[in-house]
Amino acid sequence: MRLFIALDIENSIRERLERFMDGIRGFAPDARWVRPESLHVTLKFIGEQPVQGVEKINQALATVSGTRLELAFAGYGFFPTTKAARVFWVGIQSGQELATLAASIDTSMHQLGIPKEEHAFSPHLTLARGNSGSPRWKKEDAPTLKFSRLQEKLASMPAPEFGTMTSHEFHLFESTLSPGGTKYSKLRSFALL
Repeated sequence: MRLFIALDIENSIRERLERFMDGIRGFAPDARWVRPESLHVTLKFIGEQPVQGVEKINQALATVSGTRLELAFAGYGFFPTTKAARVFWVGIQSGQELATLAASIDTSMHQLGIPKEEHAFSPHLTLARGNSGSPRWKKEDAPTLKFSRLQEKLASMPAPEFGTMTSHEFHLFESTLSPGGTKYSKLRSFALL
């Protein structure tokens, strides 16, 4: 099973993001755009795990404590850099509690033998991917043109804002690959108090 831990987003924000994507998709037609129903805030990517390991993951996540999170969705950017863009994303502003939650989850998963994150937590929603491969910067990165028209269009627009929400829980998701695209299923939810 391919697993990850994430926050879901409210439908009102999802709908604003969908309208935004519909309005700009034509400026990067070769990018792979995320389906609006698949948008989520990844806290920890776990990867492939045997079915029998899910209960241990659930038990470890049940010990993670966190508080409700205020999230504001606004702005955009490109990973790894604007010139060598492979991922187009929307930013998320939140207090230190979000990074603390991600770190606590990372620690709980590390205790199960799942590798710790190598990079600092950077909250975002991925809207489109320019190609496969890591969004991380590599020495051999060269300028890419897949997002150049989109970047020009966005530069002429005011910075987008998509709204705020309070997150009351985080979720363990399963990611299932299929010819029609990736499908995400919530396996279990964990309350934020």
